[in-house]
Order: sequence, then structure tokens, then C-alpha cells
Amino acid sequence: MASDASLLNKTDEKESGLKKAKLPFHFYTRLHLTVLTGLKAANLTELLEHLKEVPGSSIYHHTHRFLQQHQYLNPEPPNDFAYWTTEVLGEKKLGEGISSIDVVQFSTIRDLRNRLIEVISNYVQQNPLSQKKFVNDGEEFYFMKSLSFILPTHDFATDLAEFIEILKKITVDSIYFHVFEARLRLEKKTNDFSAWIEQEFGETDLARKLSNLDPYTHTLEDLRRIIISIVEKRLRRK
Repeated sequence: MASDASLLNKTDEKESGLKKAKLPFHFYTRLHLTVLTGLKAANLTELLEHLKEVPGSSIYHHTHRFLQQHQYLNPEPPNDFAYWTTEVLGEKKLGEGISSIDVVQFSTIRDLRNRLIEVISNYVQQNPLSQKKFVNDGEEFYFMKSLSFILPTHDFATDLAEFIEILKKITVDSIYFHVFEARLRLEKKTNDFSAWIEQEFGETDLARKLSNLDPYTHTLEDLRRIIISIVEKRLRRK
């Protein structure tokens, strides 16, 4: 015998014409705090040593912090490692090499860390004199890390129409969490939105379109608008 909840769900589907999710999407948001690790580097040797030992949250901070801090100005500024090696240490070629690392291709912080170490190690081997270059006091690279506090919101979506309406009003911190942190820091294969849409509605093509978005080339507000546009187009075809 069907439960009252399932009967209500079926009634809602008939009225709206939209399939209802068995598991509603619960929107979360995040707060973050930046703290010093106590580690600093005055040359490339020290930078490499610390890159191998700092927590993953430090690697994440120095490569992804800009996504929120500069979201309205420039969606693609250089990461902290590239900036320091270029502008402070004066190793422009190395800075270009670090900047060319496509961070979107990495699904784990571990892999991103290893790639950074590889690029810097290769450069040092090819340019041994670079290890002897030290920056002045106060110009060292200070390793910091991001502490994230994940908080549930009161927003739940049971179908794609509700999903869009909530997406229009949630904070960019919530979008950031479900798109960036879910995939990289939590090591999920895709963002939370795509995973839910495919799992609950079997919308493989729609989920793939959202998953294939390159979030690193858009501001968070642009990303919000793009996701809403893609889902709205899908709803108009129903």
C-alpha cells in the first residue's frame, strides 16, 4: 500500500507536470576563515619543501581563493604561487608555467599538489641557479589555509522548477560550495547539481551539460545565470 507521502508526491507531479525527486536537493552554504600555517618560503627550495607538507586546505586556498574574492571583477586571475614566483621572486618563466596549470582538470587536491611540485621541480633542475635566489625579509611566501564551515539552509528543491527558483535567490557561497568544494575538496566526480539531476530524474544529458561547464572561466553570478538558463531550456521542452 502506498504511503501518504508517495501519494502526495504523485498528486503534485500530475498537477505540475514535473517529476518529483524521491530525495529533495538540500542547499548548503559555507563560511570560511583564513589562518596562517606558520610556514613561509624565501626561495624555491623552501617553497617546494613546504608544498609537500602543508595541508590540502592550504593548496586549495592559494589556488582557489580568488574565485570568491574576485568573482565580480575577474574570473581568472593568477593563483598565489604563480604571482609570487613571477612578481616577487622574479622567475617569470616559472610563473608562466604555474599559471598554465589547468586546475579544472584536477578532481583531487592531491593531484593538484603533485602537479605543482612537478612543475617547480623541473624548473629548478633546468635552472639550478634559481635555488640561490632569496627574497627580502617580509617578501616571503606565507602559507595560509582555509577553514570551511558548512551550514545547511532552509531551502529544498523537489523538482527542476523549484530548483531554478531557489538557485535565483541563494547566495554565491552556496553555489561555490555545491560547484567547487563538492568536486575538489570533497573529491566528488561532479558537482552536486549534476549528480542530483541525474540520480533523481535520469536527466543524463542535462546533468552532463552542467558538469561540462568550466566554472573557472565565469564569475559565480555568471555561473548562476548559465545554470538557470540551461535548466529553463530543458523545462521548456517538456
